Amino acid sequence: MLRVAAKRLFATPVPSQAVRVLRRFYHERVVDHYNNPRNVGSFDKNDPTVGTGLVGAPACGDVMKLQIKVDEKTGKIVDARFKTFGCGSAIASSSVATEWVKGKRMEEVLSIKNTEIAKHLSLPPVKLHCSMLAEDAIKAAVKDYEAKCAKTNGEETTTIEKVATT
Repeated sequence: MLRVAAKRLFATPVPSQAVRVLRRFYHERVVDHYNNPRNVGSFDKNDPTVGTGLVGAPACGDVMKLQIKVDEKTGKIVDARFKTFGCGSAIASSSVATEWVKGKRMEEVLSIKNTEIAKHLSLPPVKLHCSMLAEDAIKAAVKDYEAKCAKTNGEETTTIEKVATT
């Protein structure tokens, strides 16, 4: 009798129907990137090959820092890192963004749109601001990197300005 009571008391509870229903709000890709985020961390912001984008959404409290490390010879992004304080959709959007920018040139990453990230993660309309933060973070990181390059090289035209004029 004691063993039966102990098994009932210490047995792993079966998830209720309410818990199972809540999991359905997020697509499996969001859950995967939230549970196993890629490229979490940061680089030294004073490194001249690193661009840092720090963006936030005051309405929901999400804050996203995305950093890119650029090979100066090829102009390609060789690594990316992020730190995000926010909901699962914000963390997943940051994680996807760091995966997508690796190995691409600066001009290419500026073409990544929040709609592509949202579509990939199947974000609901109420969470679209998370993908917008990721796009803004990418642009801010590129702008920061180019500002560092311009300061050391004395250049004035940035990739963002070049893309905007074409």
